Amino acid sequence: MRTPIADVVRGYEREGTCRFHMPGHKGTGPIGCEPWDITEIQGADSLYEASGPIAESERNAARLFGSGATFYSTEGSSQCIRAMLFLALQNRPAGTPPVIVAARNVHKSYVYAAALLDFETVWLWPESAQTQSLCACPVTAKTLDETLSTMETPPAAVYVTSPDYLGNMQDIASLAAVCHAHKTLLLVDNAHGAYLRFLRPSLHPMDQGADACCDSAHKTLPVLTGGAYLHISKIAPPLLREQAKHALALFGSTSPSYLILTSLDLCNARLAEDYPARLAETIQRLNALKKSLTARGWTLTGQEPLKLTIDAAAWGWDGQELAELLRTGSVEPEYADRDYCVLMVSPENTPEDLQWAADSLDCAIQKPPIPHPALPIAKGERILSIREAIFSPNRATVHRTESLNKICGAPTVSCPPAVPIAISGERIGPEAAALFRYYGADRVEILQSE
Repeated sequence: MRTPIADVVRGYEREGTCRFHMPGHKGTGPIGCEPWDITEIQGADSLYEASGPIAESERNAARLFGSGATFYSTEGSSQCIRAMLFLALQNRPAGTPPVIVAARNVHKSYVYAAALLDFETVWLWPESAQTQSLCACPVTAKTLDETLSTMETPPAAVYVTSPDYLGNMQDIASLAAVCHAHKTLLLVDNAHGAYLRFLRPSLHPMDQGADACCDSAHKTLPVLTGGAYLHISKIAPPLLREQAKHALALFGSTSPSYLILTSLDLCNARLAEDYPARLAETIQRLNALKKSLTARGWTLTGQEPLKLTIDAAAWGWDGQELAELLRTGSVEPEYADRDYCVLMVSPENTPEDLQWAADSLDCAIQKPPIPHPALPIAKGERILSIREAIFSPNRATVHRTESLNKICGAPTVSCPPAVPIAISGERIGPEAAALFRYYGADRVEILQSE
C-alpha cells in the first residue's frame, strides 16, 4: 500500500531544502525526528482541507477499516469525540432539542464536549443499584429500547464506550439495531479498540452497525501518541461524511503534527501487510498466558482480546499495590485502582515480554481475598447544565469531605481512566462522596454560592 504522507516527508528531507518556514528547529535538533517534523508546506497537503497526500492516506485507511470515510486526528480521540457529537447534533431534525443519550462511564472529553456544544444528556445507568467499578456501565438492548421509548422525540444520538478501561465490551450490534429502529444514531467511543477491525471475524463498531466511532490508533496500533481516527459508516447520513472535516477543524489545532500524520500513514502499510496474522498470534499467546494464570488461581475479567485485566483483590492485593510490585520487576501496567490492575498488549509485545510479565506476577504471593465492596451508583441531581457549571467563574477546589451537597464544577477524575464520578452541574450526593473516598479523589472542584 502506498504511503503518500511519508513519501512527501521523506522526499523533503532528502532534498535538503533551505527551510525558511516553521517550525523553528529547521529540521535539526537533539531528538532526531526534527527532519520529519514539517508544516503545511507546498505539496504536503493540509489536514482540514485535504486534497493531496493526506486525502489519499485517509482513503487508504477507510478501505482498511471498511468505513464510509475515515479522517485523521493528531489530537487523540478527544478531538474525534467532540467532532462526532457536533455532527450528530447538526444532523438532528429541525426543532428537536439537543439531547444525547449516553452510558454514564463516559470519558471526561465527553463532558467538555457537552460544555462546548451545550447539549443535555440522558444518562444510561447499570441495571443494578450497585456496581464493582467506575469504569463499567453495561447497557442492554432492552434498557436502551425502554429509555428511547419514553422520549418524546429521538435524541440526536446514543453514545457508548466500548471497550472500557477494564476490557468490558458492549453488544454494539444489538444497540445499533435499537438505535436505528428509533431513528437515531449510534456513536461509539472505541478509543481502546482500533485493532478490533483486524480480528477474524471483525468486532469493530463499523462492522457491528455503529454510525460513527473514534479510535485512538496510538493506544493499540503502531502509531505515535495523539494519532486517532474518526470513522463514519457507509450507512450513516451523508451529512456526517460531508461535514466531518469541518467538525474536526472546529476542535483541532491549525498546526497538526506531521510526525503523527506520518505514523498514521505508515501504519496503513503495516495493517495491509501481516498485521492480522501477527495480531492473531499475539492473542493466541496472551490467551495461553491467561489460561496459565487462571490455572494458578488468578481471577481475570473483561472480554477484550488484548487486555489482561487482573482482579487483584481476589488475589488478596490492592490493585495499585500489585502495580508497584510489577514496576519493581520493570513491568509498567496501563492502569490500576484498588481492585484491578490492567496490562495492555499489542503485536509489538514479544513473547519474552509476556513471559516477563508472568514472571513478575509470580512474585505476588497469594493472600486472603479482599472482598469487592458493592459501589454505589452516583446519580447526582442536575442543578445546572454542564455548560453553565463548566463556564461558571464561581469555582473553588475543596477537600472531598467538604464537597457533600455542593454543585460539581469541573469533573473530578484521574487519568486514566478519566471517567467522572460526578458530572459538572450535579449536586454531589453521599454516593459520589463515597466514590471520591474509594478512588482517592481528595480534591473536588465545586461551585461557590454567589
